[in-house]
Amino acid sequence: MLKETPSQTAGPYVHIGLTPNFADITGIFPEDAGKSLVNDKTLGERITVKGRIIDGQGTAIKDAVVEIWQADHQGLYNSPSEPRGQADTNFAGWGRCATDMQTGEYRFETIKPGRVPFADGRLQAPHASLWIVARGINIGLQTRLYFEDEVEANGQDPVLSRIEHKARADTLIARKEGDSYIFDVCLQGENETVFFDI
Repeated sequence: MLKETPSQTAGPYVHIGLTPNFADITGIFPEDAGKSLVNDKTLGERITVKGRIIDGQGTAIKDAVVEIWQADHQGLYNSPSEPRGQADTNFAGWGRCATDMQTGEYRFETIKPGRVPFADGRLQAPHASLWIVARGINIGLQTRLYFEDEVEANGQDPVLSRIEHKARADTLIARKEGDSYIFDVCLQGENETVFFDI
């Protein structure tokens, strides 16, 4: 029987492999994959999602890459396997961003997602899934971002309701500032973000 290959950390080359233009390796692709989720024809409420990836000491990690996956404004995914209808073709539904080398901030220009059904048919609150990778992280981390102004929907969400320690659910709520939602991801420590084993 074959044994599993040992995992390795992402190393210092995350930006080079996933966002080469950001890493000043130009001429290969016109722009980095996932740079734009929206265009001027995208339907829905325009928002900005931004934040920092914070280590156990409270310091922003400046070499992380964050991916965002979400439904469109109607709650439909831009995927050929979406069985419920046609998603907005002007919305990518997926984006990728390297954290800023000075501030450690990531930023996505996107739209507020609609509600999507859970496996049992109950509606989930509007949310986005995030995947984080950086030097020192063996396997990409999965989490979710919910919106603080969706109180009623958050209270009904079947995933949020499954979190055993209810106070930790707050680590998944992005706070609103103007038309932006601020969502810092804490990798360790007292305010560690809830991560999912997917």
